Amino acid sequence: MHASTLRRACAALAAATSLALALTACGGTTKSDVKDDSGPASSAGKADPNAATKKGLTVGFLPKQVNNPYFTTSDKGGEKALSELGSTYKEVGPSSATDTSGQVSYVNTLTQQQVNAIAVSAQDPGALCTALKQAMTNGIKVVTYDSDTNPGCRNAFISQASAEDLGRTEVQLLAEQIGYKGEIAVLSAAQTATNQNTWIGYMKDELKDPKYKNVKLVKVAYGNDDAQQSFQQTQGLLQEHPNLKGIISPTTVGIKAAAQYLSGSKYRGKVKLTGLGTPNDMRKYVKNGTVDAFELWDPAKLGDLAARTAVALASGQITGKEGETFKAGSTTYTIGKDGVINLGKPTVFDTKNIDQFDF
Repeated sequence: MHASTLRRACAALAAATSLALALTACGGTTKSDVKDDSGPASSAGKADPNAATKKGLTVGFLPKQVNNPYFTTSDKGGEKALSELGSTYKEVGPSSATDTSGQVSYVNTLTQQQVNAIAVSAQDPGALCTALKQAMTNGIKVVTYDSDTNPGCRNAFISQASAEDLGRTEVQLLAEQIGYKGEIAVLSAAQTATNQNTWIGYMKDELKDPKYKNVKLVKVAYGNDDAQQSFQQTQGLLQEHPNLKGIISPTTVGIKAAAQYLSGSKYRGKVKLTGLGTPNDMRKYVKNGTVDAFELWDPAKLGDLAARTAVALASGQITGKEGETFKAGSTTYTIGKDGVINLGKPTVFDTKNIDQFDF
């Protein structure tokens, strides 16, 4: 695959879903970035799970892009959590999702302002490292959310959903919709997209369960995160497999293009479609009966957990080491390998709840 095509696919993926896992497919690092960033930056000292939650802290949120509906939703979740915890929220960030040097300068500004913690959705895994390490040297706690840096450049990463949960739940959703019987296909992004391939691996594993014995995966097609190609691939799947009962598209570009095709065809309502999409893209297809239910995660919950993790770090309740636990709202979270904290199961969107979301 040409580098330019990969870049385009990655830009589309990043813009559409801001998938953290896109970084594995899309993140480029330079040699100078890869010094010692493989393990999470642990703060000196031990975690004290019984330490009081500090009030009056300032947490700076630095999204990939301000005025992007996805990040507006996530950062509002962070703002609400901080006000509940008696701390102050501030948001800064570039107006372009590819302005990496802009992100770096915002990290430097927040460091100069001596905020207590920074929550950042990184545009690039290595580019922010020097600036973030400087912030940590100055005692500032760093949480990445939605899109990670190299682990050594932050204390913890809030991942929107585990790859396993995303892969398995999409199969579960579709199987339910087709009554656990019939031929299904997957419409992916690029053949080389690490995150997509990881999810598809879990889908295939899920399908080994005896309850899916009458469900048959007949093809994995690739639309390269291009709306027109994904539309054509959907058409091709239905011509090639006239008995197809359902399609999973784990890409926001793909699911929207597939819905567009099905919506205007004789297959509407007959061939089920699910996958990863955004409510604003999919609303009309849910309302016109093309799609029963699809999933993603709720960005507001992601921002909420990023804020609560930042406060727990600044309060000394956690340091970011694997195995530490802390309470965020009514849920107890355990820090995983490399300082990763999983938000939990994806959110399912259908006619009942889709109007509650705007991103």
